[in-house]
This record gives sequence, C-alpha cells and structure tokens, in this order.
Amino acid sequence: MKKTTLAIFFIILLSFTVGIYFYPRMPEMVVSHWNGKGEADGYMTKFWGLFLMPIISMVMALLFLTIPKIDPLKENVKKFRKYFDMFIVLILLFFFYLYLLTIFWNLGIKFNFIFAIVPSFAVLFYYIGVLTEHSERNWFIGIRNPWTMSSETVWKKTHKLGGQLFKLSAVISLAGMFFGKYAIYFIIVPVIFTALYTNFYSYFEYKKEK
Repeated sequence: MKKTTLAIFFIILLSFTVGIYFYPRMPEMVVSHWNGKGEADGYMTKFWGLFLMPIISMVMALLFLTIPKIDPLKENVKKFRKYFDMFIVLILLFFFYLYLLTIFWNLGIKFNFIFAIVPSFAVLFYYIGVLTEHSERNWFIGIRNPWTMSSETVWKKTHKLGGQLFKLSAVISLAGMFFGKYAIYFIIVPVIFTALYTNFYSYFEYKKEK
C-alpha cells in the first residue's frame, strides 16, 4: 500500500478517534456553521456535530481513490497520479483542520473563524493550481467541458492558465485577512472568477483552433 493511501486512512481514523474522545465533553447542541462575519449561526446535535465531518471525509476519500480506476482515460490519470494522491491527502487535512476548529470553538475557545480558515484555503487553492497545471485529459479531474475534452491543445492551454489563476487566488485569499469582515469575499470571488474565465477561455481557444 502506498504511503499516501496509508496517510489517507490514518487521517480518517484520527478524525473518528478525536470525535470519540471529545464526545463526552461536548454540549448536546454544537455550533456547526459560521456566517461570513465569523459569527456562529448554525447548530447540530452532538452526534452529527462530531461525526458528520469524519463520515464525509471517509466517503470523499473512497470516491477519490476510486476515480483513477474507473476513468476511461485512466492511463492519463497515471501520468499525474502522484499530484492527485497528494491532493486527496491535502483535502482531508483541510477538512480535519476545520473539524478541529469546530471542536475547539465548542469547547469554549472563541476566535475569529473566518480568519482561522483563510490560510488553509490559501494552501488548498495553491495546490489545486499545482494539480491543475499537471493534470492530463481525463473525465473526473480538472477543468472538464466540451472544449477541453475535445482538444488536447485546448486542455493543456486551459489548465496551464487555470493553474496560474488558482495560485493567484491563493495569494488574494491571504490578502483578505487585512480586510476584516470582507475576508470571505477574497476567498469566494477569485475562485468563481477562475471557474468562469477558464471555461470562456477554453471555448474561445477551441473556436480559434477550429
């Protein structure tokens, strides 16, 4: 078994272990959601508040590990598999970090939730940029639309640009820490722009090629 696969299962096991350990110390209703200002505005029962995130992480991990086996272009996935495996580890660490923040808050340790998650989003966005730049044409990972899937050239151009934009989004999201209650917009807006722009870009590149 690969080291990354072991790391994936270790993170999931650790998440459930943490939930079991802190279960007796949690209130019957736990805070589970924060608004854009970092204020708590949603609650769950203790069980789901502690175990929903580990369950989601487990399902996501199984899904991600299945993708390389069922993709019709699995040979292409093999070419960047090491980057994809690291992405799985990183996304699970991202969820585990959010999970710990939720537990700390419900233990009475108060902090600005938005500021606490900004650096983790920056790291995630930057690595998505790395993965995007290295991805080869496939059906599950990357910027997949009729134009990138129809042309190897358009795929490569779009993913090179998309990788750069995701890395830029990481930098912009960090800058949001200096803008108080507007920090959440520095996370959301660049990613939405990247998604929209790369799709329009791929369309026009395809039309140009044809």
